[in-house]
Amino acid sequence: MGTPFRTALSRTVGWLADCKIPRPLRAIVYRGYARATGADLSQMRLPLEEHPCLGAFFARRLKEGARTIERDPALFVSPVDGTLQSLSPLEQGTILQAKGKPYSVRELLGGEEDPALEGGFSWTIYLSPRDYHRIHAHESCRLTRAHWLAGSLYSVAPAVLARRMVLPVNERVALRLETARGAFWLVLVGATNVGRMRVVGLETGREGELAPALPFERGAELARFEMGSTIVLLAPRGLTAPLESLREGDQVKLGQAIGRYLIA
Repeated sequence: MGTPFRTALSRTVGWLADCKIPRPLRAIVYRGYARATGADLSQMRLPLEEHPCLGAFFARRLKEGARTIERDPALFVSPVDGTLQSLSPLEQGTILQAKGKPYSVRELLGGEEDPALEGGFSWTIYLSPRDYHRIHAHESCRLTRAHWLAGSLYSVAPAVLARRMVLPVNERVALRLETARGAFWLVLVGATNVGRMRVVGLETGREGELAPALPFERGAELARFEMGSTIVLLAPRGLTAPLESLREGDQVKLGQAIGRYLIA
């Protein structure tokens, strides 16, 4: 399947996702989707009938208190629900996608240079069609820079990442998040049928340094995908380490601790 065809297919699916579903059919459609994917409907904030289209349902919000945000300041948390695809040190300018496949950090960030990342660490988390699709701040931070990158729309399913280089070539947006301890990068990677990503308070496509910066509290909603995809969280050297209990393939929840700080 060529890239133009794949892109056209994704745009068509996006158009269909925006088509309004008659109210009497919404619960039937969404329950069918949940049965097919394993999505949990019990934690939805709004009734099924209040989601006018599939796009709205994919980006559904959770009930207040559905996720607990780890409070220990020595730890930081997962920004999403998903599957740990890769836990990788950042060495010689590269990061591991999956199954030992290295790719360039610079390519992932669309040419952005951040020497502080060399010797740091990364967490790659895959959001499947069943998962909650909103992304939250892993730590209290200021969004200071955004870089939107056009690209392909390959699937980011684990089986695909095991055989094809995807993360540094798909559509994505790289966000620089400055915390009290140091600056992280959070990269949202689009996938098949998921060419649309939204960042809270930021116009889609707005590039470069943000003045003023956008503040987010730990656990606050930061962005969303309009179906499943992948995020990559990159930390600079000397700042963090993953929790020793984590393994690739683990399921994680928004607010669950995934790393610890090495400095107070």
